[in-house]
Amino acid sequence: MMTDADTAGAMSFLFEVGMLKRAKRTGWWIAGINNPESIADHSFRAAITGTILAAMEGVDPARVALMCVLHDTQETRIGDISRIGKRYLKAADNPSITADQIAGCPPTVVDTITSAVAEYEAATTPEAIVARDADKLECLIQAVEYQHQGITTVQSWIDNCRAALKTDSALRLADAAIGGEPLTWLSNSPKPRQD
Repeated sequence: MMTDADTAGAMSFLFEVGMLKRAKRTGWWIAGINNPESIADHSFRAAITGTILAAMEGVDPARVALMCVLHDTQETRIGDISRIGKRYLKAADNPSITADQIAGCPPTVVDTITSAVAEYEAATTPEAIVARDADKLECLIQAVEYQHQGITTVQSWIDNCRAALKTDSALRLADAAIGGEPLTWLSNSPKPRQD
């Protein structure tokens, strides 16, 4: 039976992850992006990307999307440490941070989130591999979008993200992003009806 304390613990976690809507992805500042995407922006599109990749790879899209949504929630406590920052800083591991974040949640919530974060971090299941590819592919897509907006300093993000991809589907999508135009979807949308 869920207690009032369990409910309050779950709500506390929900308030905490709301910070991800305001917290910016710091690596983009290094590239010269003045107002980069938020961590929540990244996680949202990573989850959609993961859903698509999972369908293409024949694995569980719901599991992949869950891992993508949760993969950066720990950054409410440690911030978004850029790639260069990780050379100098040692943060607690993500499962430990997650355990602290959800300690007050109902046991079923703890089990669900702990399991997904542990699976993502272990990176051994097909779903975790796809989720990790979704994370990198979303970063690559964002870099391509920034590049099309005239930011010339993001090529290394594109190259590094593409090199990290493991699945054939992610590699194909990466190549489509690199060779594509971010606004082509506009020409595919129906014309407004004239009544």
